[in-house]
Amino acid sequence: MSFRRRQVREKVLQALYAYELSREPIESIIENIVSSLKKEPEVFDLAQRLLLKVIENREELDTLIKGRVANWEFNRLAVIDKIVLRICICELLYFEDIPPKVSINEAIEIARRFSTEKSDKFVNGVLDSVFDDLKATGRMKKSGRGLLDTSSKKKTSK
Repeated sequence: MSFRRRQVREKVLQALYAYELSREPIESIIENIVSSLKKEPEVFDLAQRLLLKVIENREELDTLIKGRVANWEFNRLAVIDKIVLRICICELLYFEDIPPKVSINEAIEIARRFSTEKSDKFVNGVLDSVFDDLKATGRMKKSGRGLLDTSSKKKTSK
């Protein structure tokens, strides 16, 4: 599913970009952009869940991003970078079965491919910081083998 997940993330990026710029109803954006994934129901379902989860939690995601870009005006960040960051942080917080390293590496690759020359480094820096914070505060819920560093997960004696 890893190749398909890249397709899902790219479709979600396109859909969120269209939504950000047009403010059309999300249902019509899903129909116009994401519906090409319907041939594979589980792929389409993942895309739709991710897309709606990002929109539903946009304020929280933006707050986490703003906390890492204090020296930048948030509204001056590249739109694609903001969307890539939202998608990845949403995966970190709400998609228990996706390993954090996979989410972060995918975000960096997508930023490299679709955004500015320095976006990959910017996205990497922001996501590393957000990831460390989510791990330290216990906000990331991951289940399954290899999804979080097991040494920190097992040492929860207080």
